[in-house]
Amino acid sequence: MLRSREHGELFVFLLALCSTAALAQTQTPILLVSDHLLDVRSGKLLDHQAILETHGKIEKIAPLAEMHPPPDTQRIDFPPGTTLIPGLVDAHTHLLQSFDPKLGGDDPAQVLEDAEQSTARRALLGAKNAREDLLAGITTVRDVGNSGLNGDVALKYAIRKGWVQGPRMVVSTRALAPIGGQFPRLVPEAKGLIDLEYAVITGPEQARMAVRQALYDGADCIKVIVDTDFTTLDVDEIRAIVDETHRFGKKVAAHATSEPAISTAISGGVDSIEHGYHASDASLKLMAERHVYLTPTDVPIDSEVFADRSGPRQNLIDFTENNKRRLRRAVALGVPIAFGSDEYDEVAGKTRGQASLETLTSYVRSGMSPIQIVQSATINAATLLGLEKEIGSLEVGKSADIVAVAGNPLSDPLLLQRIGFVMKTGEILRNDMQFASQGAPAL
Repeated sequence: MLRSREHGELFVFLLALCSTAALAQTQTPILLVSDHLLDVRSGKLLDHQAILETHGKIEKIAPLAEMHPPPDTQRIDFPPGTTLIPGLVDAHTHLLQSFDPKLGGDDPAQVLEDAEQSTARRALLGAKNAREDLLAGITTVRDVGNSGLNGDVALKYAIRKGWVQGPRMVVSTRALAPIGGQFPRLVPEAKGLIDLEYAVITGPEQARMAVRQALYDGADCIKVIVDTDFTTLDVDEIRAIVDETHRFGKKVAAHATSEPAISTAISGGVDSIEHGYHASDASLKLMAERHVYLTPTDVPIDSEVFADRSGPRQNLIDFTENNKRRLRRAVALGVPIAFGSDEYDEVAGKTRGQASLETLTSYVRSGMSPIQIVQSATINAATLLGLEKEIGSLEVGKSADIVAVAGNPLSDPLLLQRIGFVMKTGEILRNDMQFASQGAPAL
């Protein structure tokens, strides 16, 4: 039998639960009124539309005259020229990393990070980066490894429970990789660092076991490093990873930069090629036929990311020009494109979200059309993540992940780098735009 004090504590706990449930059930609806709404599927602007949000979902989209919201609805009128678009999706993030570019490159930064920082410390760093992504308008991410021992799973849980603010997360836990992972050559005493970041595999059976372990650890998708500076996985290993992952209804993201690795990954049946810097036309055509996504993680040469990097500048220029040509060829051949920042550096004067969205500049310079760019960061990326029924477009029944820009993104897609209003699942996280509010008080 419970003692009286325990009875009292239990009563208070149950009362708190009931109060929380009642609050959720009586959440104030929000009506968003704007000059424009972007239908990302058709690529058309819809004029003078309003969106009614209730309980975190989009309940209705219609002209304002056809709206009959409940009397307690909070109404937000945006300034003239504002366009509402779906929350952005970054399909290639590393929220638990922040390298110092002054260290001279990824290799020394990776070694130093794993030698000095615990997974717990990196998870707290991830909470900071996650909030900065969210406030920039990135409401969903796919985090593809380099998160220590399942730190990404912990961060996802903390966001879902409301302990910290951040985007919806699709996580991969440790990436599957060849011997050595993506570390430089290490002395024997330092090789234990590899297991903090990568599940090293040799052969199809180890590959299947690694997939099962990742799924047990909480992975929503599987990330595989196909090629490193030292070696490349073979097609049988890739097929084993893909077969085991698909058996559980999950998807495989393949880090592949060289043409042999890209070809191997495609033959193995992966769902996306990450980076794909040296993809041949033959590989791109096959990706288009099989609907394998390309996640181009291209950074413009004038980005602050490169400001402190050592090495010949001509090498960076050649690299970015190669990336432009590769992306142009991919788009021309019909390869589906999903936005991915691959941001993991500290960029002076920018939040993580602002730095991540710099990648969109490279998409513009590569010749992608405005609607192609917007689609890459909304419906395309949502589809790659398997979340197209929940997010990625403004449609009735979907999550109320809504952002706003001051202007027309079909004229200037880089407006996505200057988002002024952010809503995730019906919660307003940021509103820097002038507006008139009626009904319940504005946040």
